Amino acid sequence: MGNCCSDVAGGRAAVGGTAASHHDPASGTAANDAVDLFLKYRGYNGLFTQIELSLSASNLRDMDVLSKSDPIAVVYTKGKDGKLEELGRTEVVLNSLNPAWITKLSITYHFEVVQNLVFYVYDVDTQFQSIPVKTLKLEEQQLIGEASCTLSEIVTKPTHSLTLSLMNRKESSKSNRSSHLGDLTIHAEECIGSKILTEVILRCSDLEYKDLFSRSDPFLVISKIVESGNPIPVCKTEVKKNDLNPKWNSIFLSIQQVGSKDNPLLIECFNFNSNGRHDLLGKVQKSLAELEKLQYNKQGECLFLPTVVGNNYQNKVLKSQLFVEKFSESIHRTFLDYIAGGCELNFMVAIDFTASNGNPRLPDSLHYIDPSGRPNAYQRAILEVGEVLQFYDSDKKFPAWGFGARPIDGPVSHCFNLNGSNYQPEVEGIQGIMMAYTSALYNVSLAGPTLFGPVINNAAVIASQAVATSQQKYFVLLIITDGVITDLQETKDALVKASDLPLSILIVGVGGADFKEMEVLDADKGDRLENYAGRVATRDIVQFVPFRDVQSGEISIVQSLLAELPTQFLTYMWTREAHLDS
Repeated sequence: MGNCCSDVAGGRAAVGGTAASHHDPASGTAANDAVDLFLKYRGYNGLFTQIELSLSASNLRDMDVLSKSDPIAVVYTKGKDGKLEELGRTEVVLNSLNPAWITKLSITYHFEVVQNLVFYVYDVDTQFQSIPVKTLKLEEQQLIGEASCTLSEIVTKPTHSLTLSLMNRKESSKSNRSSHLGDLTIHAEECIGSKILTEVILRCSDLEYKDLFSRSDPFLVISKIVESGNPIPVCKTEVKKNDLNPKWNSIFLSIQQVGSKDNPLLIECFNFNSNGRHDLLGKVQKSLAELEKLQYNKQGECLFLPTVVGNNYQNKVLKSQLFVEKFSESIHRTFLDYIAGGCELNFMVAIDFTASNGNPRLPDSLHYIDPSGRPNAYQRAILEVGEVLQFYDSDKKFPAWGFGARPIDGPVSHCFNLNGSNYQPEVEGIQGIMMAYTSALYNVSLAGPTLFGPVINNAAVIASQAVATSQQKYFVLLIITDGVITDLQETKDALVKASDLPLSILIVGVGGADFKEMEVLDADKGDRLENYAGRVATRDIVQFVPFRDVQSGEISIVQSLLAELPTQFLTYMWTREAHLDS
């Protein structure tokens, strides 16, 4: 997910252009390919936010004879391999069956990952109560009960609270009936630092000439300095053409991006080159607090350049200066604020049934259903993406379509309901999608060509209906395909039109096809899309990932696909609110 909040708040800027107006959603401008690729080369961070968990319990089973239990709660994260890793422990509450623990446990929330949590509640024996909780041997304590859930299940609740019934698996295995062990309530609170947004306007003076026949074309890259001392890019400005005294548009930085207000930031000024080899014009290292001081005192800071002197580097101070024209802080609604306020993410799927997938009955087909239960690429993409998004959709009724096939006794259809219904595309849950997909393989004939336009337009109709009826919904369409589309311009037209709607489109390319043309649809890898009339997409709504690129890597399909989704969501929500306020 891109971290530059200037893209979110004000639209991206073309080379030498100005940011899109907050009040004109149709005026989106083209992102610059070389700058984006440059940032990706330098580093990458996905969305995360710090969450504090508060725990309480009620009606715990009394484990002591002469007094009430003395409970402690221990929280673990559970990996995909089933391994538990301790997140933290509460304090011991003496003589209580309804404890409200004071100790808060901190966890980093990642939207694109299913984070499994396991909770254990123990009764601490009197002889161990003087021992620090961190050194308590849990195997020496009496287990009251355990519970488990995902972090997404907690944060998607309107109150950010979830109550679970405790169970004891050992007791359950001995008896068919399990007595009531008590209830555990988990409350999640997003740290306030995640909501503070800092707006900064920067300018430079007296930059050096780097171009032969014109002035330099400067842009800024802002990076945070991590513990290792390495810079991690978090934001960039637009490129200012032919300008030695540039003033850039507002950039927006959150505390969660930079770490803290006192964390050092590296601000580098580059001269843009279309080949991606940008010239460093100078740099400066300042924290947000120091930038605020520069603005307050109306002072500039000289840029410097590392220069080789003998065998060492020395910083050459330049006459070029950086000025802070504006510095202001405000609290903005975050992704989780919108979710807690009732906004939902509605999942939709479209599956490629063209003949290039191969005969589904043969093992070399991309649609082959393995009797062993091993999922094919289509099934794996549905399962992994659906596993994350299902928590953000309350009714879990998902529209599911196929395209590029010939239903029995009918012409080729480029958007048909996967469940075989003539009227209703929705199926029940992720397993409903899987069942409809398997059934469709035996009820259609694979054909072609590969067209995306009809499916995208169908999804756009659903999204526009939600807007018209003031529903708090944002739609996510997953398209899984094995081939290069043959309606590229029609697809671009549909995407440009859909960029004004609460809709994001995830595309997974499966098989060995050459997907270079497909990457044009993803603004991360090219200019912002234009329709046949030259209108530019308001925002980037597409994320494309070839399945083979992530199949053997450490990053899963779902992480690659969903990394940008929260930013695309916030781009739409913040821009829409700006229009409503104007």
